[in-house]
Amino acid sequence: MAKVAFLGLGVMGFPMAGHLAAKGHEVTVYNRTPAKAEAWVARHGGRAAATPAAAAAGADFVMACVGNDDDLRAVCLGDEGAFAGMGAEAIFVDHTTVSAKVTRELAAVAAQMGLGFVDAPVSGGQAGAENGVLTVMCGGSEADYAAAEPVIASYAKACRRMGETGAGQLTKMCNQIAIAGLVQGLSEALHFAEKAGLSISDVVEAISQGAAGSWQMSNRYQTMEAGTFDFGFAVDWMRKDLGICLATANETGASLPVTALVDQFYKEVQAMGGARWDTSSLIARLRKLG
Repeated sequence: MAKVAFLGLGVMGFPMAGHLAAKGHEVTVYNRTPAKAEAWVARHGGRAAATPAAAAAGADFVMACVGNDDDLRAVCLGDEGAFAGMGAEAIFVDHTTVSAKVTRELAAVAAQMGLGFVDAPVSGGQAGAENGVLTVMCGGSEADYAAAEPVIASYAKACRRMGETGAGQLTKMCNQIAIAGLVQGLSEALHFAEKAGLSISDVVEAISQGAAGSWQMSNRYQTMEAGTFDFGFAVDWMRKDLGICLATANETGASLPVTALVDQFYKEVQAMGGARWDTSSLIARLRKLG
């Protein structure tokens, strides 16, 4: 078993760190709000540290799941950052969804310090984290990935190296691009069914077994029909992710017209008070329009 530090105990990080402890790893946690770290220790054991550097001291692996590019820099760099506390050949594994630019920036700093770095964003949402069945998309050297993969397996059902540094983040962007268009299409289909006087459950039963079927359809149609969105992956988080996708598309020359449109639809959902609603709340916007 490994000595592991986990930085960031939000709705994803809290259960992910819990799975590490359940698998027998020696876990030290850090959270910007100390009360969350204390609550984690009360539930799972291990210990809490006051700074990322203190959490990382003596760790074989340092996992992070924070908010955005700036948050990631904050937990990595500086005298109290994780890199300052990590020993030679320790590996930093970043589960945050951030830009490939900050990933490459921090990986370069890590390399200069003799540290490993794996960008490893996840898909599967809060439920996937709680049940330990996340999908993890990784970038980094083959050696760093091979060392980190058995630890990541504590909370993953699938984990794959996609290429060199940044490839994990770019793959996560593909994931979010695909989901954005899919959820809008599903919302329109269910809204159309309502307007046509059809039973949504009957429609879903009929079409979910064919080419229209998806995870979103199977797992979200009932709550979409009920207009219940107080769970899952928040609209604010999706807009952050889509912003990364659109900025990267500008850099690479990719064309993302549907993604740009759906991002604006989510902006309208935010204006409706749905900033913390699940991403399936796109149907609420259509209902408001009529």
